[in-house]
Amino acid sequence: MFTQRRNRNMVEAAFTTLALIYHVTVNNLRKGQRNALVGLLMTVMQAIAMILGFYLIYAIVGVRTSPIRGDFIVYIMTGIFMFMAHSQAMGAVSNAGNPNNQMMKHGPMNTAVVITAAALAALYKQTFSALVVLTAYNYLVQPIHIDRPLACYAMLLLAWFSGCAIGLIFMSIRPWWPQAATVLTQLYQRLNMVFSGKMFVANTMPSAMLHIFAWNPLFHIIDQTRGFAFINYSPRNSNLEYPVYATLALLMIGLMAEFVTRKSVSISWSAGR
Repeated sequence: MFTQRRNRNMVEAAFTTLALIYHVTVNNLRKGQRNALVGLLMTVMQAIAMILGFYLIYAIVGVRTSPIRGDFIVYIMTGIFMFMAHSQAMGAVSNAGNPNNQMMKHGPMNTAVVITAAALAALYKQTFSALVVLTAYNYLVQPIHIDRPLACYAMLLLAWFSGCAIGLIFMSIRPWWPQAATVLTQLYQRLNMVFSGKMFVANTMPSAMLHIFAWNPLFHIIDQTRGFAFINYSPRNSNLEYPVYATLALLMIGLMAEFVTRKSVSISWSAGR
């Protein structure tokens, strides 16, 4: 038990890292609730609550049919699932780890493992939630038809990945200025409630209003998802290139910021707070 384990080759090191990521991911899934199944059910209930909430908002406004020819609930789901995957991934990664955490003193642990595990836990929960809600609606309410389901899931992965990239930037800011990082994270989440465009159809928006939303990669992702979900909708005011390039740029910024923070952070920073 006092002998330090050493990996003999790159393959063994890779499997050791993957096993560590798996165990940390499972720990992230279970730490919120004593029962892992209860935690997953809470995620499903959160998705159902948001769908019902937006349905009631549309009903109060007087909109009871989809702006796109197709199922109204599927129209709502395409916005809710992308928004939740993006927001939950950003929140999980931004709170993933602190370079001064005591767990980082153990040999196999590092920030890359903690960030990856937090991101995978968020993806697992959102994928499970989307599958359960879609299956329940299909069998209990009415059959649904999604034109290109694999492409829709690819958009969910892109929304999740862009959230991870933005969360990495906020995580890098947190050791320098914790209060500002918390405020900025909450501000971005609140802005996305409106500027993600989940309540609007990009093809029907006037050009003056379109400029207000076009900066947000999630706006393009949601509109492209609706193009894949509905056979009668072809997105004209959004594209896939912008969110992909924006996500890659944000990821590079986040990785550089995390590297600088990890090399500069000191445990004495928190002593004066």
